[in-house]
Amino acid sequence: MRTVSRAVVIGNGVAGAENQCIGLVRALGLSHRHTIYRVTRPRGGINERLRWLPVFLHKKLEHAVKWIYGDLQLQVGNMGKKVTNLPAKQTVIPEADPEHIARVARETFEKEGPILVVASGRDTISTGSSIKRLAPENVFLVQIQHPRSRLDRFDLVITPRHDYYPHTPEGQKQIPSIIRRWITPQNPPERHVVLTLGALHEIDSISLQSAASVWHDEMGLLPKPLLVVNIGGPTGHCKYGEDLANELTSSLQNVLPTCGSVRISFSRRTPKMVSDLVVGKLGHHPKVYIWNGEGPNPHMGHLAWADAFVITADSISMLSEACSTGKPVYVIGAERCTWKFTDFHKTLSDRSMVRPFTGKENISEGWRYSPLNDTKEAASAVINALANRGWRLKPYIAASTVDEQSISHK
Repeated sequence: MRTVSRAVVIGNGVAGAENQCIGLVRALGLSHRHTIYRVTRPRGGINERLRWLPVFLHKKLEHAVKWIYGDLQLQVGNMGKKVTNLPAKQTVIPEADPEHIARVARETFEKEGPILVVASGRDTISTGSSIKRLAPENVFLVQIQHPRSRLDRFDLVITPRHDYYPHTPEGQKQIPSIIRRWITPQNPPERHVVLTLGALHEIDSISLQSAASVWHDEMGLLPKPLLVVNIGGPTGHCKYGEDLANELTSSLQNVLPTCGSVRISFSRRTPKMVSDLVVGKLGHHPKVYIWNGEGPNPHMGHLAWADAFVITADSISMLSEACSTGKPVYVIGAERCTWKFTDFHKTLSDRSMVRPFTGKENISEGWRYSPLNDTKEAASAVINALANRGWRLKPYIAASTVDEQSISHK
């Protein structure tokens, strides 16, 4: 039986997508032996208008434009790096070259076994499927997020249940029938499709324990209960601006008497007008601390030390992480969301994982629910699929107690 003891992550430069891959690799015990490659889409100028194109066509067009204008110096990633024996934390992330990765998989197969390839995001689909086509006997390909078509290119697809929302009566009302088949996956899902409730992530008991230790001096002694507020940004299906910011700040002011401390952080997508409004209304309150984006990101510390969360409805990843802690999660702005976001929020609410944030809550009063466990369940599905292939997983954490301790503090 062949043993899988190494992994390759194909990212797209988007933290939300890449963290899902890394979270799955971590849950499989391969965080010590994974290498990250990245599919980069051309940016700047006219490239921003061409983001609807598949990335391989986009790159070909950019090459042609540069050739016409005499600029032949295309950006090329470091293809000389080996797939094996690279540290988990890379200082330079090379461009994903399917031929290179497939060649290494073939050449090292007898000595080091198969490679688990984990990819996430639309731009990684062609790269991952090319690796599989070039080395079908040497890799096991997992695609996170639904590729929409030709699922036979992948050994396993891991995607949220709400991707199938278009097949519900409510979803079909929102899509003209003439284009429905092009933007919705096949229903029911095929046998090698694993459905999750939310997004995969890196949060588990070990990472939370480590974060609790790292952030103890800054958060461990804060007055309780600690309410953590995570503010994202509007999307095409969750539109808001100052209206939601005003509602949020007003509701937070109402619950402050029941809080010992409040810590607020913004995402990269948060509009300046929203962050400015929140800082202006709450920045000087003695119970409130607002992270200004400087220094270490306190996100993991917040997950470890919070007693409750308030999260804007636009961020599936932040909600998935918070719900994996088993702590109370309040959502604001869900009524402003449409499409599959509506289905996602309904599912969380039906499972008593979240409640709407109204400003009438007593933050010191919590509630219990079964924590979201998508990443662990997805990892189990990968292990079972590998077994069906006749392969087994050799996670690093099974090597020795010393190794387990070293991983828990990384």
